[in-house]
Amino acid sequence: MSKNLDKSSVNEAGKSKSNDSEQGLEDAVEGADEALQKAIKSDSSSPQRVQRPHSSPPRFVTVEELLETARGVTNMALAHEIVVNGDFQIKPVELPENSLKKRVKEIVHKAFWDCLSAQLSEDPPAYDHAIKLVGEIKETLLSFLLPGHTRLRNQITEVLDLDLIKQEAENGALDISKLAEFIIGMMGTLCAPARDEEVKKLKDIKEIVPLFREIFSVLDLMKVDMANFAISSIRPHLMQQSVEYERKKFQEILERQPNSLDFVTQWLEEASEDLMTQKYKHALPAGGAAAGSGDMPGLSPVAVQNYAYLKLLKWDHLQRPFPETVLMDQSRFHELQLQLEQLTILGAVLLVTFSMAAPGISSQADFAEKLKMIVKILLTDMHLPYQMLACLCIPPEVYRDILRSFQADFITERLAGSCALGRWSWCTLRAPALPTVFSSRGRERSPPVSSFHLKDVLTTIGEKVCLEVSSCLSLCGSSPFTTDKETVLKGQIQAVASPDDPIRRIMESRILTFLETYLASGHQKPLPTVPGGLSPVQRELEEVAIKFARLVNYNKMVFCPYYDAILSKILVRS
Repeated sequence: MSKNLDKSSVNEAGKSKSNDSEQGLEDAVEGADEALQKAIKSDSSSPQRVQRPHSSPPRFVTVEELLETARGVTNMALAHEIVVNGDFQIKPVELPENSLKKRVKEIVHKAFWDCLSAQLSEDPPAYDHAIKLVGEIKETLLSFLLPGHTRLRNQITEVLDLDLIKQEAENGALDISKLAEFIIGMMGTLCAPARDEEVKKLKDIKEIVPLFREIFSVLDLMKVDMANFAISSIRPHLMQQSVEYERKKFQEILERQPNSLDFVTQWLEEASEDLMTQKYKHALPAGGAAAGSGDMPGLSPVAVQNYAYLKLLKWDHLQRPFPETVLMDQSRFHELQLQLEQLTILGAVLLVTFSMAAPGISSQADFAEKLKMIVKILLTDMHLPYQMLACLCIPPEVYRDILRSFQADFITERLAGSCALGRWSWCTLRAPALPTVFSSRGRERSPPVSSFHLKDVLTTIGEKVCLEVSSCLSLCGSSPFTTDKETVLKGQIQAVASPDDPIRRIMESRILTFLETYLASGHQKPLPTVPGGLSPVQRELEEVAIKFARLVNYNKMVFCPYYDAILSKILVRS
């Protein structure tokens, strides 16, 4: 359903329950339900499929409820993005080249401007459409003004007086060029400095129709600038009320869709069970006998929450639905997850290198920093799929934009799925269509995000590390790096590619322990002491820890009442 659907038409359709609208909605609901059933059946044969929480019996929702819920989600997501992302800005919409939308837009716009050109070419000229365009320009200019811009407001109102312009047109005394000159001058007064060049180019256009066309194009850019200015202005005020606002909006969604916490409950249950298992193993006596129930340590809600957030850093984003309360930050958690995986491999490579090399080589700060930068550069694209790099040549920043755009793509799909389920379909997200890399559904995508040929990269890293170590040893006058040592070092570096590599697992465990300690400390400065072996990547690890703690802290402030209610039941059962 188009987002530009006329509101009055929707209300009228909902009240009168016309056959066409209701039949179309029922067809859409049945189609969504049938597609969901097929997806469930196709997953039933997979041994690794995720068990979905039980949902309430199916029920139909009205178009008004659907649109109202969509508006609530959009507003909540926008407020969250403004608060969490300090660099958030609205960007002009750019349609893909050769896309159907862009072709339709170009055809419609060409027809409109051709019609205007034909009217102005008549004898005498017909100014009906031109006057309407002047009216739209007037309203746009007035929307840019602040309450204190009284003089500019009066000036625009007097010069762009539509009644007077109509009278001049009827008497053949209308001078469109003078109106355009005033409009361009006013745009230069109101525009941001970044638009001065675009406004200046308007003065070089002499023909009326191309001039009006470019005026509207620049006005669209000025609207974006004004929107970003408004966002930067309200951000400090929004940050003071964002927690209550997001909680209120989520509560409204929860009241309409009672099962909107299913995946959160499953996430917290798994965290509680895993944490209990760990504590049980640690509580076992040295002899291996089972510990008594009185010896079992209890779990606190805060500890379970912190452990649950750590599980998000090991999440399978392609196979498992993300918990509903952290869904708006999924791309951020995923990006942190990729950074931590890179730090794990970087730390493992440096650890084996300094262990194999001469004892004093790791104490040379310049060499250690140089070696770290070399390995970091070679690991930059370790998480990009090999086919994407080889065939599509997509740079990392574009890939991150694709991840961030997931929310915009699947919110509508999940919302449409809620018609048949009577709940939010917080299920497998869908990715943009990328040939040979991504299929239509995330669960079917091949290869996985982390399937980049890491072994090939580590082979290159091994060669480069050995060259740098040999060079450093020769400069220091130490004994040369033997061929046998080079072979062993290259083999140990290549072994890091396996997730089961002992050194890699140790580095990963220590990183997670550091993050868990930082969360448990209440995010106080100074940060906890970095575990052994992670000193070369201490700065990068602390940066990731601070970003992670900020996300966790804000999410806790918004959704802590829901977590406490769920954990109170889980911990009683456990």
